[in-house]
Amino acid sequence: MTQAALTHPSAAPATADPDPAPAPRGLLRWAADRSGWLGPIGVAVFAGLLRFWNLGHPNAFVFDETYYPKDAWSLLQQGYEGTWPDHANADILAVPQSIPLSSAPEFIAHPPLGKWVMALGEQLFGLHPFGWRFMTALLGTLAVLMLARIGRRLFGSTLIGCTAALLMSVDGLHLVMSRVGLLDGIQMFFVLASFGALLVDRDHVRARLAAATGGGTGGDTVRLGMRPWRIAAGLLIGAACAVKWNGAPILAAFGILTVLWDQSGRRAAGARHPWRSMLRLDALPAFLAMVGSAVVVYVGAWSGWLATGAGTGGGYDRHWADGRAGLSPDHVLGIPLPQVSMSWVPAPLRSLWHYHAQMYDFNTGLSTPHTYQSNPYAWLVDGRPVSMYWEQVPAGTHGCTSSGGCASQILGLGTPFLWWAACFALLYLLWRWFFRRDWRSGAVLCAVAGIYLPWFQYQERTIFSFYMVVLVPFLCLAVAQMLGAILGPVGCTPERRRYGAIGAGLIVLAIVGCFAFFYPLYTAEVIPMSSWQDRMWFTSWI
Repeated sequence: MTQAALTHPSAAPATADPDPAPAPRGLLRWAADRSGWLGPIGVAVFAGLLRFWNLGHPNAFVFDETYYPKDAWSLLQQGYEGTWPDHANADILAVPQSIPLSSAPEFIAHPPLGKWVMALGEQLFGLHPFGWRFMTALLGTLAVLMLARIGRRLFGSTLIGCTAALLMSVDGLHLVMSRVGLLDGIQMFFVLASFGALLVDRDHVRARLAAATGGGTGGDTVRLGMRPWRIAAGLLIGAACAVKWNGAPILAAFGILTVLWDQSGRRAAGARHPWRSMLRLDALPAFLAMVGSAVVVYVGAWSGWLATGAGTGGGYDRHWADGRAGLSPDHVLGIPLPQVSMSWVPAPLRSLWHYHAQMYDFNTGLSTPHTYQSNPYAWLVDGRPVSMYWEQVPAGTHGCTSSGGCASQILGLGTPFLWWAACFALLYLLWRWFFRRDWRSGAVLCAVAGIYLPWFQYQERTIFSFYMVVLVPFLCLAVAQMLGAILGPVGCTPERRRYGAIGAGLIVLAIVGCFAFFYPLYTAEVIPMSSWQDRMWFTSWI
């Protein structure tokens, strides 16, 4: 079996073995033919063990779990977010449990889809830590499987795809966000799935163009018709927006990416005017597939809020527009606009728009200082991780045997060696994209730009480094691509490949070892205070 057959997704043995193979050899052939799934599934199982092991620990509300799991339960019971008394957390964790949910509506800052997803776990396992963390752990595990397949398709290599997935499975921030009931891990799943759907669409479209033109110069006139994978990408990125609004710039970045791929695909099919052909034939369908599908999903995510209540009941501001003159908003995103009559718009949708205006004002104006807020400039280098849980454990309690006492912490820290390697990998991808016109590097960089760069406009807002869990899959793709270059291209000398394998292997081992060293801080293990201090490499981590 050649190396190409093991790494290229479409490769297969050139000829069949003329002699009957003994059982072990047949098993190896079967495994090689299915390596595109066996490897990714193996890595995903490893990631799942890390994410589900002792998932209910700590038996506490971790950081913003004080909001989202309770909102999820309220959606499950009422269809909208109700209010909770100050003692609700203690009542929920008490034995016997009490759930003091009120039907009075509560103002919330984020769309409801992420909480609906979280509610699935609560429906299965109840309102306790394992229940509200179940779906984030499941989606975090499935994201590892997806990344392996995406990397395989993107780079034409099972090895590189599985390497990217392995790196994400041992990233500390991804592990933490897969083990807590917050929204960002759910959004990460939808963003990555949308990127994968666009990749499949790109491959299918190029195959259709090649078949339609027969290798000629008909790329200017071919109409591609229905493109289900691009519609799926729009639905998925719409779901990301319906979890948190920072999915919107990612939608814009992916929209630009897909039309650029359309232009390059038509050029490869022999189009004389690929830009003109793309704008004439592909731009409007791309807008409808991406933005139109996203809008449908986003509005659909509010169906519980729209459907609840009669008279004065229901979700927050659900009946704001009832009996009011239907005027358009006087501003959008801070831009003043003339008001016109909007009475033809149903009152529930006008109420929803008003609610969104309040959400926008809250989210853009949030500047209350927080101990763990940080600037986006520091995020890629792990400058200021977020402590999501902390307990100082006295000697002789909870298994602490150290005379100096122990600590139990959940720290949203990306595996340092991985993130620092990713900084070099992004520079390598920039070089590959700019000087070599490598479309794969451009695709990863486009996702990085859509996820990361928009945060720089919020220099005065209270923001946190754990938002970057959405970026983790693309950092892992970047590092895996760089490791593939270190390993050496197909056809290089055995000596070059040997030294490359040693170098790439040492980097992976260093990242895995770094993850193992910090693992107690990702899972709230009780460790001696001296061991905790050994892991505080920088004062900004405390």
